[in-house]
Amino acid sequence: MHPTKPVMPNVESRFVSRLTRETLALVMAGGRGTRLRNLTQHRAKPAVPFGGKFRIIDFTLSNCINSGIRRIGVLTQYKSHALIRHLERGWSFLRGQFGEFIELLPAEQNSDLSSWYVGTADAVYQNIEFIRRHQPRYVLVLAGDHVYNMDYGPMLAHHAASGADITIGCIEVPLSEAVDFGVMEIDESTRVHGFIEKSPNPKPMPGRPDTALASMGIYVFEARYLLDVLKRDAGMRNSGHDFGHDVIPEAIRAGRVHAFPFRDLFDPDRQGYWRDVGTVDAFWRANIELCGAEPVLNLDDERWPVWTGEEQSAPARFSSVPDGPRSVIEDALCCGGCTVTGATVERSVLFTGARVEAGSRIEESLLLPDVRVGRNCRIRRAVIDEGCVVPDGLVIGEDAASDQRLFHRSSEGIVLVTQEMLDNLQARGAGAGAAVPLPAVPPETAPVRAPAPRTPLTVRTPLPGPHTGRNGRRPDLALN
Repeated sequence: MHPTKPVMPNVESRFVSRLTRETLALVMAGGRGTRLRNLTQHRAKPAVPFGGKFRIIDFTLSNCINSGIRRIGVLTQYKSHALIRHLERGWSFLRGQFGEFIELLPAEQNSDLSSWYVGTADAVYQNIEFIRRHQPRYVLVLAGDHVYNMDYGPMLAHHAASGADITIGCIEVPLSEAVDFGVMEIDESTRVHGFIEKSPNPKPMPGRPDTALASMGIYVFEARYLLDVLKRDAGMRNSGHDFGHDVIPEAIRAGRVHAFPFRDLFDPDRQGYWRDVGTVDAFWRANIELCGAEPVLNLDDERWPVWTGEEQSAPARFSSVPDGPRSVIEDALCCGGCTVTGATVERSVLFTGARVEAGSRIEESLLLPDVRVGRNCRIRRAVIDEGCVVPDGLVIGEDAASDQRLFHRSSEGIVLVTQEMLDNLQARGAGAGAAVPLPAVPPETAPVRAPAPRTPLTVRTPLPGPHTGRNGRRPDLALN
């Protein structure tokens, strides 16, 4: 038997449906995401835009909804305003009268606790009354900062069949990358016998010296067992109150812990799509992967849709300048509200509301929501943060020394640009040094228009979009 293939019970869909109804999901969404540098300067990592129109947390929440898990708590802490706003506007469609909800659980300081969340286990422990109030049979603990498609039903079925106290979702990763994960050792029955969190010398899988079995940060707990171990861990002064460092290793010694190898939704013979977008390079790479003719992550797959809150915006518009440059778009994602006027966009993602003016060229870059690129700019292998206004003639991604001095340049040469960096550039007169002079475009052929105001709507028409299929059907009955 393959050591990473779970022993799947012969379960019917009604059995899995019962398991998901008895499950409470807790999404850990309070992380700083410091490796994303300035992208998380004003927002938590789960709120970072991804894939043109989504936020990172949308993938975890969509997995819950598509799996039939509709009792969800979202634990927030670090700079949570953008995340809370997104959840309130885009995830208010669950029906409370049917026992469905997404409830925000912010970190709090009270008379009994002198700190905010100090670890993942502590975050759940501080919400122990929330768990008791809903009395689930199973608690599913999830990370809200990964991009992946997963049906949690088979994992719950595997957990129930194995008799485990804890089941850990796991994925095979190159050994060179395993230092960033918790690495486990399992037997042929998928029982876990060893677990080390972020070891500098991770152990490879038996017979596969270049591969390690890593934790995905996804845990299924028997609810009563979880409450017991959390109370015990909270009373241990030498504990870091973290699942990976403290709770899981202790459970392996004293309890029954199993692994659930992550498989593709529709092809169980291969590993599913999963990306840790925790660095600027990984974030850029995962987005650019979406631009191919057959992307690894298919956002068009109606069998497993990704839900989000869709803003009202005009259709994307591509136009040419009279007697001037034509717009060329190739291998790119362009979302609603985008405008490209006499510019070239190649292998890039233009997020909602992005604008590119005449004579500019965008290559292998991400323009996050509401970015405006002026005329005659050249941008290559860059991430332009939300709301940036790139001045006319600026060149990004062609001069490593200049990029390093003016912006943030990653180890793989990806340039991250924020509005603060652009403001500093103009304040110290560095713009002229960074820009490469290009032929001017007559102003009458490329008028600069102020962006239209984008007032959020409290009632959204159910047009086909992330909340609806082509038939206008929604996963809910009506909007709250």
